Amino acid sequence: MSDLNLFTQPPLIQGSDYDPKLDGVRLTGQMLRVFEYMRNGKWMTLFEIADSINEPESSVSAQMRNLRKDRNGNHTIEKQRRGESGTWEYKLIVNHSSNGHTP
Repeated sequence: MSDLNLFTQPPLIQGSDYDPKLDGVRLTGQMLRVFEYMRNGKWMTLFEIADSINEPESSVSAQMRNLRKDRNGNHTIEKQRRGESGTWEYKLIVNHSSNGHTP
């Protein structure tokens, strides 16, 4: 599936420093890459996601927060510890009834 067909409406990104002209394409692309990589429903760490899509861990974390927002699909991202370590892992559960934001 093409990233261009992922959302029927463009994702909405907000923030006091957000400038749509400077940041829109880059941040929307990040969100789509995070979604596409995580949509398989497997547990993975921030490092594993970031390393696989070549984005900083902090950006992956921010985009996972964006995916949880109603305006970007209201998807569920579950979180659990990996074993007994202090490392957290995440799993995306796609909200297929998200007002046209996902296929």
